[in-house]
Amino acid sequence: MKHVDVVVVGAGQAGLATAYALVRHGLKPVVLEASDRSAGSWPRYYDSLTLFSPARFSSLPGMPFGGGDPDRYPHRDEVVAYLTTYAARLDADIRTGRRVAGVHVNREGGFVVTLEGGARVSARAVVSASGSFGSPYRPTLPGLDRYEGAVLHASEYRGPEAFAGRRVIVVGAGNTAVQMAVELASVARVTLASRTPVKFAPQRILGRDMHFWLVRSGVDAAPIGRFLRTPPTQPVFDTGRYRAAVDAGIPDRRPLFTSIAGKRVVWSDGVKEEVGAIVLATGYRPDLPYLAGLGIADGRGRPLHRDGFSVAHERLAFVGLECQRSLSSNSLRGVGRDADRVARRLASGLRSEDAPG
Repeated sequence: MKHVDVVVVGAGQAGLATAYALVRHGLKPVVLEASDRSAGSWPRYYDSLTLFSPARFSSLPGMPFGGGDPDRYPHRDEVVAYLTTYAARLDADIRTGRRVAGVHVNREGGFVVTLEGGARVSARAVVSASGSFGSPYRPTLPGLDRYEGAVLHASEYRGPEAFAGRRVIVVGAGNTAVQMAVELASVARVTLASRTPVKFAPQRILGRDMHFWLVRSGVDAAPIGRFLRTPPTQPVFDTGRYRAAVDAGIPDRRPLFTSIAGKRVVWSDGVKEEVGAIVLATGYRPDLPYLAGLGIADGRGRPLHRDGFSVAHERLAFVGLECQRSLSSNSLRGVGRDADRVARRLASGLRSEDAPG
């Protein structure tokens, strides 16, 4: 069994930022990535996805996003290429095709990390950076379990072509829900359904992208995560395109349906209609099945931590959780700050254990 300083689970933006920080602080991480490339979940997002933060605000530590106009909004494939290049430049041991099956405490207070297939790695510390894409949230909605049409989560959506000419409901009120609904409305009859109204926010203020103001004011990095029991509902950042589409009824927006019978949906006003597909743009939860035996989460599956460190195991840390420390903790622009804090504390703790006497 191989023995290492730190195992990082996941080679997406959080795992790569963590590996960078750990190396800077003198540790030798081994990064274990379940997929076949070092880009996390980005290759699996829908085809038309673009960031809502400009390139200049979308970099990991040590490498600007680059590639042209810093005020452009990079496409999904640009992000994949950026992360792949970033990984290749890291002085870290990154192993793809290595899915972690379980993590258990060993006698020395560290961990044994077991991979699918049975291989094991002994680590003095573990950083969970596996994100949430692998754990799509599918809420209990009235009658959905009896719906006879197609149901898919946003994580399974790639583009509108398969829905051409169909009647579609997109459930949700966030950025992803609105973007998918507007895209689908170009080929299908679409309703955006949610329990609460969509809240739009301007993408640009006084000629500057709103991220400029978030960074300049300090709001973006403010340590407010410890005060949030649940992450706040973020508005839909919009240049005006999405609000105009919804206002024009393409797609139309309605309160959530009240029941379903077969393929017929019943709306809050009592109107019934047949619907061919429902897309759940309802978010994600932390993807942590490999930590199930450690007792690290609350009743809703959210890890209990202080500044990224598990309250149950001092050598287990997290990077990339939503609102882990700030509003930008799970974003390209903000994950590096949390990664550095975790790496600095781990390095200090492990060095103190190694000090003589």
